[in-house]
Amino acid sequence: MKKEKEKILIIALPGLGDALMSTPMLALLRKAKPDAEIHALVMFAATRELFLANPNIDHIHFFDFINGNKLEGFFYLLHIRKLSFDVSINIYPENRGEYNLFSYFLGAKKRIGVHYGHRNWQNLNWLNTDLIFEDDASHCVEENVRLLSALGIQPELKEETLPNLELHLLPEHVAFADEWMKKNSSHESRTTNQMLIGFHAGTALFKNHIRRRWAPEKFAELAKRLKHELGATIFLFGGPDDIEPNEIIMKLAGDSIIEVKTKSILDSVAIMKKMSLFVSNDSALMHIAGALDLPTVAIFGPTNETYVHPWKTRYEIVQTGIECRPCFYYSPKPLTCYRSPEEHFLCMRNIEVDMVFDKVLSMIR
Repeated sequence: MKKEKEKILIIALPGLGDALMSTPMLALLRKAKPDAEIHALVMFAATRELFLANPNIDHIHFFDFINGNKLEGFFYLLHIRKLSFDVSINIYPENRGEYNLFSYFLGAKKRIGVHYGHRNWQNLNWLNTDLIFEDDASHCVEENVRLLSALGIQPELKEETLPNLELHLLPEHVAFADEWMKKNSSHESRTTNQMLIGFHAGTALFKNHIRRRWAPEKFAELAKRLKHELGATIFLFGGPDDIEPNEIIMKLAGDSIIEVKTKSILDSVAIMKKMSLFVSNDSALMHIAGALDLPTVAIFGPTNETYVHPWKTRYEIVQTGIECRPCFYYSPKPLTCYRSPEEHFLCMRNIEVDMVFDKVLSMIR
């Protein structure tokens, strides 16, 4: 009788950046279990697109559990449950109890997750069969890799020896970017060594993470300085959640900046790949820049660069050094500031244009 393949479900319900930081773990899992059948469950279209070309995933299951019909979502989970997985892995950070309820309902014999250091009781982690303890000194990539220890897979946890973030562009994405650049950028910027700098002024919106955004007015001022002092061409990236800050930047920066609008995240990524440098808030596009090995200037407020600095690329962190930062940790609660109301989120508000400009200079010298 032919032995059935081991079936492993990767539950990757957080946003694009978190999903991208699970790709080194996926590469190591595939290497250790080449014959396993690896599935991924996602709820964001951008994550589905990211995973579609990943050779370490055999099947992708996608349902919009936030905006979709709840009854349809239940039957979708019931369909996945009938696939009878041997193992499920909740990627890090999936620190909401709902994700562990999903994992429990999907019924894998072995359910792997993280025991969180903060508000773990809200996470329903007792629904898992195997837990690793959260390590505040580790990058999210390393935490994801540590999940594999529950399967007896224990690679060396050093950034220099772990895999890169994995992001695959298809030929059609590359062709789109070539054509887009011809239509939207100057002949000079395409045919000379003129510096191309990408901006991302957005972040996710859930759990008050809009507070991780540097002021769009300052992005606009930075764009004008980079153009006038360095002769750079500035490209502004973003998705549906970033319309408001992008509109402000475009209004204030005028002809100093070119806005990138595409229908596909991987089309945008293909354009990003043409940049010389990327300036970004702590966001999914910051991690994409890392996956593309783009030198990156990353602007950090309350979040912790130890967890989420750009992975395996050259980078500079801009932060204020204010004594209360970083204050963010992974828990179900929204991002809050404990300073007095007039000092709320000084960690972001006190970052000046000169500070970011100087980091850009240090990256190009």
